[in-house]
Amino acid sequence: MTAGQLPRWVDLGLIPFLNLAAAFLVSGLVVLLIGENPLNAVYYLLLGSVGSVEGFGYTLFYATNFIFTGLAVAVAFHAGLFNIGGEGQAYIGGLGVAFACLALDQYVPWYVTLPFAVVGSAIMGAAWALIPGWLQAARGSHVVITTIMFNFIAAALMGYLLNSVMKKPGSMQLETRTFEDGGRLPFLNDIFPSAGFGFAPVNLSLFIALIACGLVWLLIWRTKLGFEIRSFGANATAAVYAGISPVRITVITMLISGGLAGMMAINEIMGSQHRLLTDFVTGYGFVGIAVALMGRAHPVGIILAAILFGMLYQGGAELSFEMPSITRDMIIVIQGLVILFAGALEYMFRPALIRMFAPSRPVSA
Repeated sequence: MTAGQLPRWVDLGLIPFLNLAAAFLVSGLVVLLIGENPLNAVYYLLLGSVGSVEGFGYTLFYATNFIFTGLAVAVAFHAGLFNIGGEGQAYIGGLGVAFACLALDQYVPWYVTLPFAVVGSAIMGAAWALIPGWLQAARGSHVVITTIMFNFIAAALMGYLLNSVMKKPGSMQLETRTFEDGGRLPFLNDIFPSAGFGFAPVNLSLFIALIACGLVWLLIWRTKLGFEIRSFGANATAAVYAGISPVRITVITMLISGGLAGMMAINEIMGSQHRLLTDFVTGYGFVGIAVALMGRAHPVGIILAAILFGMLYQGGAELSFEMPSITRDMIIVIQGLVILFAGALEYMFRPALIRMFAPSRPVSA
């Protein structure tokens, strides 16, 4: 172990735990300042998110979105890229899902439509990430700036299409027609009625997200391309010296990242809303950044971090209902604190932990 490094269990387990504990400690102080008991707030938060099977179903539904966007950010991280265009890529991915469902839902069952929706969402999301990736690789345009801009362009494009091209005839709402059964994923409550998920919209896309986690793990740690991605992210100069093309790796990585972000639309469009509408992303792309940071860009960590943010989303609704003084805006503040400590202050505890674990490091010859 070289100077400045930590044992894996500290880097992957203890530091995220300390960041999360600090975020909830500060959140507790905020709750205390408005005159409420932080322990009661934690109780209602857990009660709403995991206190019932139905509540846990909602938690899993939100976690599914965060898994896709977290994986998208994580893949880019491994190549040293910062893709914050998950919002726009998921928006455009929704077009791929909608095209497949609108074309096939009246003629074939859902399990025939699903592969076309998966491929369509991945292709559309990847296509939307292609231009920022190419601009970064070939022209030196910073991917952070271009992906931010493309988020706004995607929102404007979606508004135009839903208002002028794809809107349901005779409707004033910016949405397509509702899909028939051939364009709807089954809810888990329909597949496992005895499980008690109730009205929770968790659906088969949860398993697609878990499969995506496994495939990302295989890609990054078990393939030549994954080795090249990690090598380029660790030291771009050395990677180029070893014969790795920076243009190729940057473009391919952004394509994979955008495809994963686009697949988030499967859960919302085909799994829950059953139609394409505006604002279905609602910040999932940005939260995916915190999920990837807290999960250390590893699929297992991303699953755990996604469940945590799913608990915050679902438990926050129960909390604001039981304790009206804690409004929905307060829940957003708590989520923001978790993002702050998991992201901007991620290395706050690292120097002290390095000093603490320094004596356990072997002395170099």
